[in-house]
Amino acid sequence: MPLPEPHIAAVWLLVLLALWLFAQDRVPHESAALGFLVLVLLAVHVLPVPVEVAALTTGEVVARLGHPALITIAALVILARALESTGAFARLFELIGRLWQRHPAAGLPAMLLVAGLLSAVLSNAAVVVMVMPALIGIALQQQLRPSRLLMPIGFAVLIGGMATAIGASTNLVTLALAADLGAPAIGIAELAWPVAVAGLLALLYLWLIAPRLLPDRNAPLGDTAPRVFAAVLRIDEDSEAAGLTLPQVRALTDNQLRVDRVQRGDNLFVAKLPSLVIQPGDRLHVRDLPERLKRFERALGATLATDLPGDATGEATQTALQGQQLAEVVVTRGALLHQSTLGETRFASRFGLLPLALHRARAEAPGEPVADIVNTVLRAGDVILVQGSRQALERVRRSGDALVLDGTMDLPRTHRAPRALAVFVLVVLLAASGWLPLVVCALGGVALMLATRCLAWRDLPQVLNARLILTVVTGLVLALLLARSGAALALAEGLVPTLSVWPAAVVLAMFMGVLVLITTVTANVIVAAVGVSVAVPLASALGAPAQAYVLAALFGASLSFIRPGGYQSNLLLLSTGGYQRGDFARVGTPLAWLLWLVFSGLLALRYGL
Repeated sequence: MPLPEPHIAAVWLLVLLALWLFAQDRVPHESAALGFLVLVLLAVHVLPVPVEVAALTTGEVVARLGHPALITIAALVILARALESTGAFARLFELIGRLWQRHPAAGLPAMLLVAGLLSAVLSNAAVVVMVMPALIGIALQQQLRPSRLLMPIGFAVLIGGMATAIGASTNLVTLALAADLGAPAIGIAELAWPVAVAGLLALLYLWLIAPRLLPDRNAPLGDTAPRVFAAVLRIDEDSEAAGLTLPQVRALTDNQLRVDRVQRGDNLFVAKLPSLVIQPGDRLHVRDLPERLKRFERALGATLATDLPGDATGEATQTALQGQQLAEVVVTRGALLHQSTLGETRFASRFGLLPLALHRARAEAPGEPVADIVNTVLRAGDVILVQGSRQALERVRRSGDALVLDGTMDLPRTHRAPRALAVFVLVVLLAASGWLPLVVCALGGVALMLATRCLAWRDLPQVLNARLILTVVTGLVLALLLARSGAALALAEGLVPTLSVWPAAVVLAMFMGVLVLITTVTANVIVAAVGVSVAVPLASALGAPAQAYVLAALFGASLSFIRPGGYQSNLLLLSTGGYQRGDFARVGTPLAWLLWLVFSGLLALRYGL
């Protein structure tokens, strides 16, 4: 193969850079996307390009922010938030819970099927957030380990999301870019039928095999979903622990208390020597399960609380003491707490809940002060142990600002739920009929949600997070570069002599398999954009149906089951189920390659390859 033109090589270097940036766990996707977009704008404006590419301007790159696919994705996310906050599907999950209680053997397959069907018309993260409280309540009542259930349900949601254009942002980006490249339109039947066939096989795997592959964890969910939390016990003047040595303090708890650090003053940490005398005002940094933390608080006469600014601590404590109920609040991506702190959001005074401790979704960086709950920047999947009244917890649940896990099956449901569901059904029916473009249907649905007060304008900034928007824009820009520079066409034509000697069905499977490998380590929307940009010219060069390769790109980029960072819903599962990262690989790897084989065979049969 001859060496590519310099501008083509430069474009592929940009593609590789984007794939690498989005594969870094320590770099937020929104930061990676913004940096990459600035680099592209500079390259388009400054670097010399051939005449055939010279028409590409910074204005065209920036115009991707107004691409119909991006606007549609944003509108669908808003619609999903309206359904979530009004509890439109609460009754459905309650019925499944009752079915599970009466017929335990039918409970898991029923939940797998319903979750998969819902995700065909709702975003994956929204469905997981709706399902999770009911599923945990069922697990606690049935004395099951939630870790055996949450991952199979989450994977069923991801599979169902492939079935329609509106099921996932990956689908919308892939199909919109394929249309931009001149590929024939793909109807809902062409997209849904392979997912239906492959999905049934996958559901059998998730029902019968996946729960057995998941190991038992040492900290399963109990009455209040116990995980190991980082907390601070403040020693007051009248505390039993005041004036005692550290071994004597531990003796008050039958030597069960394990102290990580002893803080004296704002920034002074004293050595944990046996002779150390605990003084009033000291803070004991500890880690343990929620009910044990509360037991230690009583035994020491200490205060298990955070030092919130102003009078927030006192207000929240008074409210919390009225109910004495523990619960866990999971930080979800794009919500109030995400990428913020408890102090900045005034969490305690806003909701009347007292934050007690913090469980991190991912391992902390060395020296990161996780016990400083108030000033710790929260990530998606982090869990805050709170104390408060039932009414306060219900306010958080209804607000949609976080996911509340309190060991019950109660789900938020408001009087606006029927109208929110009616608006969404109308949007889906109009979109399926083809009478109106999807972007018009979605925006019209948002307008109706606002008009019927299922949503308020103040809710929109919390829903439209920068990560989603900038990641999709990056994918759209990459596709623009690959098409206008001729880089995708050059790669496709260069591969033809090598690939033409293989059977057409094998070539299609190889193409999808490469995308499956790439999507295990980087953002699936980026993989889909690059994949479809190559798929259309490659199909043309091989004389194969373009639809087969477009669907191969869509499915290949969507099979991101092997690592928790693949989807936002996976991050929620990681913390809530108490999983380790290896659990995703253990269950997700067989599932990904099973679906790869099935999808490859179905597409080859459907398009005569």
